[in-house]
Amino acid sequence: MVRVKPFAALRPPKELAPEVSAPPYDVLDSAEAKALAGEKSLLHITKPEIDFEPLAGEHEDRTYAKAVENFRKWQQNGWLVRDASENYYVYAQTMGERTQYGIVLCAHTDDYASGIIKKHELTRKDKEDDRMVHVRIQSANIEPVFFAFKDNAELGAIVASVAAGEPEYSFTDENGFGHSFWVISDRPTVARITELFTGSVDAFYVADGHHRTAAAARVGAERRAQNPAHTGDEEYNFFMAVCFPESQLRILDYNRVVKDLAGLSPEEFLAALSKDFEVTPLSAAGGDAVAPQKLHQFSMYLGGKWYRLDARPGRYDDSDPIGVLDVTVLSNLVLDRILGIKDLRTDNRIAFIGGIRGLGELSRRVDSGEMAVAFALYPVSMHQLIDIADTGNIMPPKTTWFEPKLRSGLAIHTF
Repeated sequence: MVRVKPFAALRPPKELAPEVSAPPYDVLDSAEAKALAGEKSLLHITKPEIDFEPLAGEHEDRTYAKAVENFRKWQQNGWLVRDASENYYVYAQTMGERTQYGIVLCAHTDDYASGIIKKHELTRKDKEDDRMVHVRIQSANIEPVFFAFKDNAELGAIVASVAAGEPEYSFTDENGFGHSFWVISDRPTVARITELFTGSVDAFYVADGHHRTAAAARVGAERRAQNPAHTGDEEYNFFMAVCFPESQLRILDYNRVVKDLAGLSPEEFLAALSKDFEVTPLSAAGGDAVAPQKLHQFSMYLGGKWYRLDARPGRYDDSDPIGVLDVTVLSNLVLDRILGIKDLRTDNRIAFIGGIRGLGELSRRVDSGEMAVAFALYPVSMHQLIDIADTGNIMPPKTTWFEPKLRSGLAIHTF
């Protein structure tokens, strides 16, 4: 079972939450962050290169020093204030008609090391190293990671009861997404939440934040090695996560655009596709996009037209947790076999477009001449993600896109 604990969060006063909170560090580039950041924005802490003119490098010593300086300043100015007790928190996000409710807590680094916190993606050492520096120099998890867990009826009832009350924060962000936040300070309720997680929840699944999770675990291991009296209960063993029941989460499509057809004409490319797919024109030039409606069906934009690609039977393996994924089918049958793209992580001929941007972004990239062809994929399900994590498999790169993203700055864990 998982190990969790409440914590005394650093967080903004009620009236400042919309100003202090910010998108995650990796959603914006430095120029976008600089343009968005107000005086009190957490972006000055998570992307401190924006405080230099011209912009500093993200990995410069002066940038890291500015992050520490700003974190201290935000506390001194009362823009971040520590709670008087160790609490759990409920964080709700609303996108359109859908709201998902997560519990903000501290997970234990030992659970990551032992595999109780389960991952579905590989991490890159350079990104881990960068996040590790930020955790180390601040002795804090400034931004939460995003976990899923299998539904638990009593935890769901507790969250529903808390969310029926007046939220501590409630606001709409610059993207039109709603964010609400409640504090659970009632001691019996706090104790019961701990009991339920540690007695009934057998695993956490990393939905978003693989690099932050790995970085927190590495810093915890560092602090452990430096402490001869280590017990495992020290605060550095814990890191902040927002944990959502799996049934409330929806994964959006994560689509692909490719710069060229590997020397093929559009007609030759369509002929090559027909060996493994039933190819159906969906529109005349300039017609509307049609999203894939089922697994093993793809939408393709080529030469100003949309096509539907239905993988022929026998071209995929539904008994294999990885082989069943449409990212695998597309990679094997099209990107590798026809276009010669062998490594999605390193090949600069391919780019990835999150489903939140819509299919119009795919056709725009092709119509502009920037790309030659675009593919829209049917989204991965939470069931598939959990199956892959439970079997110890790793998804291909750029498979899952979760939206909305967690807002940073509503709670911070320090150690």
